[in-house]
Amino acid sequence: MTASIYDLSVPTSKGDEKSLEDYRGKVLLIVNTASKCGFTPQYEGLQALHDKHSERGLVVIAMPCNQFGKQEPGSNAEVQEFCQMNYGLSFPVMGKIDVNGPNRHPLYAYLTQQAGGIITDGIKWNFTKFLVDREGNVVKRFGSISKPADIAKDIEKLL
Repeated sequence: MTASIYDLSVPTSKGDEKSLEDYRGKVLLIVNTASKCGFTPQYEGLQALHDKHSERGLVVIAMPCNQFGKQEPGSNAEVQEFCQMNYGLSFPVMGKIDVNGPNRHPLYAYLTQQAGGIITDGIKWNFTKFLVDREGNVVKRFGSISKPADIAKDIEKLL
């Protein structure tokens, strides 16, 4: 069992591993994303949160996933290109992962253990968001329909 979120690493879009230890002391908003989803326009709100709060310690981390309706079919490079061309994202968009099932990434095993869902702890769709405080505690889970602007107050409490 993972003792801390900082014990984990995630794949970068270039295929390297990025240690979450690098984000110790920051407030994290970790989001499973997809480029061809009805919720994809939430990238705009996520970028707005990043723009407004990154200097105070917020890091938005996008974790692309193709498990829901095959809505993230492209390669890591294609995902990066889409995010830059369509949304000009300046927060980290990592490499593609699975958030459910037998190949579920350890980060999502940890997040769902710390902040379960309604009915099931599994991730139900793209753009599920997890808010992590500066000490690495998973504070809250938000479903896909929660717009980034709607969770700004929760983020501001932690900054």
